[in-house]
Amino acid sequence: MTELRLADVTVCYGKDPAVHHLDLALPFGSLVALLGPNGAGKSTLMRAILGWLPLTTGTITVAGRPLADVPERIAYLPQRSLPDVDFPISVREVVAMGRHALVGAWRRFSAEDTRAVDSAITEMGLDRLQDRQLGTLSGGQVQRALLARALATGADIFLLDEPFAGLDAAAVTSLARSLRQWVDRGRLVVAVVHDLALVRSSFTHAVLLRSHLIAHGAPDAVLSTESLAAAFGGRATALFERGGGRI
Repeated sequence: MTELRLADVTVCYGKDPAVHHLDLALPFGSLVALLGPNGAGKSTLMRAILGWLPLTTGTITVAGRPLADVPERIAYLPQRSLPDVDFPISVREVVAMGRHALVGAWRRFSAEDTRAVDSAITEMGLDRLQDRQLGTLSGGQVQRALLARALATGADIFLLDEPFAGLDAAAVTSLARSLRQWVDRGRLVVAVVHDLALVRSSFTHAVLLRSHLIAHGAPDAVLSTESLAAAFGGRATALFERGGGRI
């Protein structure tokens, strides 16, 4: 089974470890929730996987190869900010930006590049919206366009930083359904998430951090009272036991 493997990964800011001695194996075909309190190292871990931060110890590999050797396999979606409604850019142009990142800003698109953009637009259900200006869309539609941009790169590992933030309930449900379809196609998606009910209902795996690894595995096992108390403290346990809440 193809997997993203982190072996003894430590990342420090100066002498202080932000995450330390993480051992994780994340299989492709998984939708992974990355959880933990503020300062737990979630963003640091994502930046380390992306190669933006040096490792103090350990290795990050995919299918046995250093991830740094295959950067085209990974795409990142930062926290969403609403577009400037006055900036003239269409949904299709946004999605094509993902392909430009791969082929270069000045190279003409090949037929393969055009097919990749078309496929990403179709997969995210944006066919009827592709000529619309991005600033005229709803928050959920904007997020789908940004995810289509990531898909157009051809990557199969996706790191998503709070992709559900600011979305209404219907958009959250729709986006979760799309991400499950992504992993059904053999991709690996790792997302920072704060909604425990969503993690339980929609994610296949969960990783709980507090600088070090608290727990990982199936969501129901990871989101136990004991693990959540270890990550967030006993004062939050009563809320978590009810199965919902945001962290």
